[in-house]
Amino acid sequence: MSGHSKWHTIKHKKGAADAKRGKAFTRIIKELTVAARNGGGDPGSNPRLRTIIADAKANNMPRENIERAIRRGTGEEPGVSYEEITYEGYGPGGVALMINVLTDNKNRTVGEIRHLLSKYNGTLGAENSVAWMFHRKGQVIVEKSKADEEKLLTIALDAGADDVNDDGSAWEIVCAPERFETVRDAVKALGVEPASAEVAMIPQNYVKLTGKDAQQMLKLFEAIDDHDDVQHVWANFDIEEKEIEALA
Repeated sequence: MSGHSKWHTIKHKKGAADAKRGKAFTRIIKELTVAARNGGGDPGSNPRLRTIIADAKANNMPRENIERAIRRGTGEEPGVSYEEITYEGYGPGGVALMINVLTDNKNRTVGEIRHLLSKYNGTLGAENSVAWMFHRKGQVIVEKSKADEEKLLTIALDAGADDVNDDGSAWEIVCAPERFETVRDAVKALGVEPASAEVAMIPQNYVKLTGKDAQQMLKLFEAIDDHDDVQHVWANFDIEEKEIEALA
């Protein structure tokens, strides 16, 4: 079970994704710029850019915004230069955290991330302190109410998924990063819009949290997820869904 996927499912249910549309646009624009800078502005030959464009369209981002961000990345238009950094750390109860950011001021960002961690009983770790606990995988989250289990399982595995896990009220489809687009598109071909779809850092094992540790972890996770420079947060907490709903 994935604490990360549960959290995304709960946020999706509560409509928080719509409320944070501005944050989503900011995140996507930064990712488009960096992907175009690193791999070129042609999505046909840049898989990362292609994936982010699909994310942008799923969030109803206007085409002109997408194209402008890409042009900034390729240098055709002036814009801010972002540095991509992944911070590692620990949350309440020893939960491992990986925090991916895009920043134009890494000294400011690391100070703010360190402050958020300490505020909720966490600490910033050294490089590779927790990265070994995660594997890079494609991850597609589908709410159970939106898909037939047998059809979803068949489609996902036929498309190259490694596994389909029961995550409470949702299915977590896991695949190799290079199969992500194929698996995601196969799910969408069923007429199902995933609650979340990304190439993520999937934990190898999980830390069960309850009570105060669970409450602090969810507050920390949301605070970091809301930070303007943070693109993605991955963690290995396991909290019962009913407890997440009570605290969210």
